[in-house]
Amino acid sequence: MLDFINIHLIDIIDIILVGLLIYQIYKLIRGTAAMSIFIGIIILYFVWLVVKTLHMELISAILGQVLGVGVLALIIIFQQEIRRFLLHLGNNSIHRNSNFLTRKLFGSKPREVPLTTLDELTQAVRKMSETKTGALIVMTHKSSLESIVETGDRIDAIINRRLVENLFFKNSPLHDGALIMDTTKLIAARCTLPISENPDIPPQYGMRHRAAVGVTEETDATAIVVSEETGGISFVKDGEIRTISSITELRLAIEDSYSAS
Repeated sequence: MLDFINIHLIDIIDIILVGLLIYQIYKLIRGTAAMSIFIGIIILYFVWLVVKTLHMELISAILGQVLGVGVLALIIIFQQEIRRFLLHLGNNSIHRNSNFLTRKLFGSKPREVPLTTLDELTQAVRKMSETKTGALIVMTHKSSLESIVETGDRIDAIINRRLVENLFFKNSPLHDGALIMDTTKLIAARCTLPISENPDIPPQYGMRHRAAVGVTEETDATAIVVSEETGGISFVKDGEIRTISSITELRLAIEDSYSAS
């Protein structure tokens, strides 16, 4: 009965790859306004396949033209999502290759954060939390943040709690924006971050939190946010905001993020 169906191994691989591609696109745009557009496009495409199979020439030709011309429109509509997808794909490829080479050449020892860095950073965050000083600190991992660093002012300074506090002091010329750092130094201040368009971010979170979510969605960086209104501390990783209740919890979150990377 099903003799007309001729499926080969390459067809199964083709279906699996298309499914994976659609799933990855879904993960990137879920919760955004682009999700409804994406579902509409999928429905329109399947309608076109059906009418083409049924040899309905007129409507098939019209839908084919719409889909053909619509490619350019889709690139414009989904430019942010396409950019995020390519960044995600490129970063994952770089991470896999670098991790493979690191394991082969130097073993699989996880990256560690110096105790002095943990002490200076967490104490600065504790003080800013107590004084309700708004702060946004981005910690680099493997992804390059050079394009973000270029939007601010380079400082290339040793990590020091007083310096971090002074950078975010409300009368400081460098307080507006993000501080970029690695495990050994403060790289740049007053940096501009991409703002997340995720509508599921709770309304109590302001632009600092949205910027932290944005940079951690597009790169493997992690971020610390101190709320200017409440003094609350948040740790952001992979676009997820985690409320921090103590400095010990913050230290563990930082150490875990670097060990995982």
